[in-house]
Amino acid sequence: MHIKDKLAEAERSRKPVFSFEFFPPKTAQGVQNLYDRMDRMHDLGPAFVDVTWGAGGSRSELTCEMVNTAQTIYGLETCMHLTCTDMEKQKVDDALKSAYSAGCSNILALRGDPPRENEKWQAVEGGFQYAQDLVKYIKARYGDHFDIGVAGYPEGCDDQRDQEILMKHLKEKVDVGGTFIVTQMFYDVEIFLSWVEKVRAYGITVPIVPGIMPIQTHAAFLRRATWSKCHIPQKWLDALEPIKNDDAQVREAGKGLVAEMCRKIIDAGIMQLHFYTMNLAQATRMVLEELDLVPKDGTPTNRVLPWRQSLGLNRREEDVRPIFWKNRNKSYVARTQDWDEFPNGRWGDARSPAFGELDAYDSGLKGTNEQNMKLWGKPESLRDVANLFVRFLEGKLQSLPWSEAAVTSEAETIRSELISLNRRGLLTITSQPSVNGVKSTHPVHGWGPKGGYVYQKAYIELLISPQLISELIARIERQANMTYYAVTKDGSLRTNAPSESPNAVTWGVFPGKEIVQPTIVETLSFLAWKDEAYHLGTDWAKCYPASSASRQLIESIMNTWYLVNIVDNDFHQTHAIFSLFENLEVEDLDKPAMNDHRSNGFHSPIANGEVHK
Repeated sequence: MHIKDKLAEAERSRKPVFSFEFFPPKTAQGVQNLYDRMDRMHDLGPAFVDVTWGAGGSRSELTCEMVNTAQTIYGLETCMHLTCTDMEKQKVDDALKSAYSAGCSNILALRGDPPRENEKWQAVEGGFQYAQDLVKYIKARYGDHFDIGVAGYPEGCDDQRDQEILMKHLKEKVDVGGTFIVTQMFYDVEIFLSWVEKVRAYGITVPIVPGIMPIQTHAAFLRRATWSKCHIPQKWLDALEPIKNDDAQVREAGKGLVAEMCRKIIDAGIMQLHFYTMNLAQATRMVLEELDLVPKDGTPTNRVLPWRQSLGLNRREEDVRPIFWKNRNKSYVARTQDWDEFPNGRWGDARSPAFGELDAYDSGLKGTNEQNMKLWGKPESLRDVANLFVRFLEGKLQSLPWSEAAVTSEAETIRSELISLNRRGLLTITSQPSVNGVKSTHPVHGWGPKGGYVYQKAYIELLISPQLISELIARIERQANMTYYAVTKDGSLRTNAPSESPNAVTWGVFPGKEIVQPTIVETLSFLAWKDEAYHLGTDWAKCYPASSASRQLIESIMNTWYLVNIVDNDFHQTHAIFSLFENLEVEDLDKPAMNDHRSNGFHSPIANGEVHK
């Protein structure tokens, strides 16, 4: 969606919106940490985010990668900065093609700063001299596909302080295709508001988005103000100077000062705020909370489906997704973007030769070996592994190899049953309780337009020991309403599903719409998820030295245990699915892993006729 349309809606409704700016980090770990932060900040509800242009080879490639990740995987409407610095036309074409392919439809076109070795700005051979030249070029190549923003300077820029000249340049940028203006940071709101009046008097009518720099520390506050040559009101200096050595107090006082400035901007009729986050979250969140612009319960305000939508090219209308990727949203999007077909509006057979590939999709375990060992310890028995799953369900552990985020409030109604299963060695990966027609505005289960009702079937996915698989399957097959898939690492599949067709496990009924079935179980995608699930477990094992008990234990689980999912197709029943596991328990939970891989480190009651029933 074009930013100008989002801004127009904010003006029409008189409801303020906000956006975030991020820049490409310098290290691989910094990039991963920023992605995690962007994912969390998504839930604050930004209208869009933008990513600054990293001039140079690898840095510019990282900008393109970040735009693709934010837009496609995290479902954030993204604006890509593009500068003239060191950019001949071929590089500009490559960047625009990358943005287009990612589904990005917004560009902030800038002249950019001169390279560090140059004192003054000069265009590269075959490049662009001014931002307006870049705007014209984008319009000529892509027409109206890209919404193009341009920069405004309420207090002048580095190499030009003459406001008359800057105003003339701003008008030229808008006249050739700029549709919104993002300003340089400022702290004196009166200077900004006076500048806005001059812009309007000059005949420039496009939306103006003020650039807001939250205050992280006193030193950074002064450094950034000096760098941008913006005026600091004496009131701000007086408030911050006495507490400059206490970062927490500075952030608290800065929150109030910046929020007061933002209120004056909103009171003046400007409904957009653009936060220069400096890739940090805390100070920005504090200001938004002070302005009462974030959801009270921390959940997104625009939840259209029960999972986060991708905004990638050709994916905006996607309303179907397999439940297996419930806790790995970005993995699913990344893996399916190159499939010949994927759930896009309606589910179709995704029989692409790329379907089963893993390596190209970044579906492995995150974090370093050291980080993961610190997080999950060094389990040496099944009891130790089971306790990790229990701690996760109790909210004492923030992630597991198969779950990137903490357990959600949806699990509350079945939490005790899940904990009981894991204490008995039945390791749960994904689950959901049944829901029988709650309102679409329900704070936990609700999604979709107002006035609707949502439903879901009880579902559970587990890793099951070979000790128990035969008895569990026998119990499932005695239940008319239960369907299941059970698979081993090598792909040996058992199921009682009547066909390979999708089985909807979540659906919604809304006024004036067809029934929407956004979450499904079906054979082909389950087999693709199987590869990823075992891949994640194997990655976890490889965090430990080859000869360690932890590695042998986890590899044994991956090599011999079954991945099983079960659907109770009677959505009136919440707890019936758990009756399947009554009195089932893995034996020898406290027995350490053994080096003899022929026994896989476990006693096998199946071989000895000792299954618990």
